[in-house]
Amino acid sequence: MAYQWQWSVFLQAPSAGQTYLDWLLSGLGVTIALGLSAWGLALALGTFLGILRTLPNRALSGFAACYVELFRNVPLLVQIFIWYFAMPELLPWGDAVKALPPMTQQFLMAMLCLGMFTAARVCEQVRSGIESLPRGQKGAGLALGLTLGQTYRFVLLPMAMRIVLPPLTSEFLNIFKNSAVASTIGLLELAAQGRQLVDYTAQPYEAFIAVTLAYMLINIAVMSLMRILERKTSLPGMAGK
Repeated sequence: MAYQWQWSVFLQAPSAGQTYLDWLLSGLGVTIALGLSAWGLALALGTFLGILRTLPNRALSGFAACYVELFRNVPLLVQIFIWYFAMPELLPWGDAVKALPPMTQQFLMAMLCLGMFTAARVCEQVRSGIESLPRGQKGAGLALGLTLGQTYRFVLLPMAMRIVLPPLTSEFLNIFKNSAVASTIGLLELAAQGRQLVDYTAQPYEAFIAVTLAYMLINIAVMSLMRILERKTSLPGMAGK
């Protein structure tokens, strides 16, 4: 039997005052909010861990290395189930989490899972960027009277982050794509809304073509933003510039 294409399905109203297109736009908003909040956590935590991995203190660098191995070697799907089902029972503030509205709880756990998972990958990018710098830069900062913390803040990190900006762009893109796993715990993000639209309309091609285009728009926006940032922060003669 031939498939009946019906693009007008997005304008149909499953309930008063709301169309299927509104469902997709709602899911898109949740996906963007989830990706941006998780990225903020991943960038801050990953940068901190990346610095720890380059310190001479073996305890601190070992802690960061263990974090990376743990979060990189456990599948993301398993991690989100642990965060959603197990962590509220194990953490001291778990009762407060369980008292939240279901969608808020799902969003919070998904954000923590994605952020901490991606932080392990950001950590390795930052570590490689710092270690790619000439050793004399660290010594020069210390020779000028800067503390180790100031040397990282004013000398090493500004240079390293310029070098690792392209791979960080890939991680930024991945966090939006990985956000689709949040649908497994009930969060109505973009992929979940697309699947729900299929359940209600039996029009899978239209639904998932629209979802695919929405993810592409997010990725194009992120890539455009990061390219502008790369041009603004590039230094002649560094990292092939």
